[in-house]
Amino acid sequence: MRIIAGNWKGHILKTVKGLKTRPTADKVKGAIFNILGSKVNDAEVLDLFAGTGNLSFEALSRGAKNAVLVEKDSSAVQTIKKNIELLNAVEKVKLWKMDAYTFLHEHGSQNKYDLIFIDPPYYQGLAPKVLEYLKHKSVLSPNGVIVVETAADEVLPEDIYPLELRVVKEYGSTKIWFIQQVQKTEEG
Repeated sequence: MRIIAGNWKGHILKTVKGLKTRPTADKVKGAIFNILGSKVNDAEVLDLFAGTGNLSFEALSRGAKNAVLVEKDSSAVQTIKKNIELLNAVEKVKLWKMDAYTFLHEHGSQNKYDLIFIDPPYYQGLAPKVLEYLKHKSVLSPNGVIVVETAADEVLPEDIYPLELRVVKEYGSTKIWFIQQVQKTEEG
């Protein structure tokens, strides 16, 4: 697993031994960031279910300002710490060792984020649960994007208002969902 573009291009990231995490493949990661484009510049990033920090480190390499990584697994947290050191990213990363829902309930409304990555373990119903929270709290900045990664045969709820699904892409056994706030139109 490597950083594919930006300031840290080519750096090889540490991974978690075993099957506890499922890092986003380089092809899928490249597609995500091609779709996000300039939205990464100066972005405040929230990475729930961070795993190795792969998506956040790619965002930082491509110009994101800061990243908050949330991960509850001890071995994944240790891997993230090694990757922070490897990239000399201590000033740009805040790491929380806790469950994503605990983080959202205790700290979620303290900041607004431009990019929120939700990449939970597949087939556990975790992504819909996080979206349910996010649709009721103002955690996403007005032009921010939520990127959700699921298995290709998983679905997200249709009713996520005031959020809306903008793009869905499939890459083999992976599906990527891009969600933003509903744009309010001015009546005149």
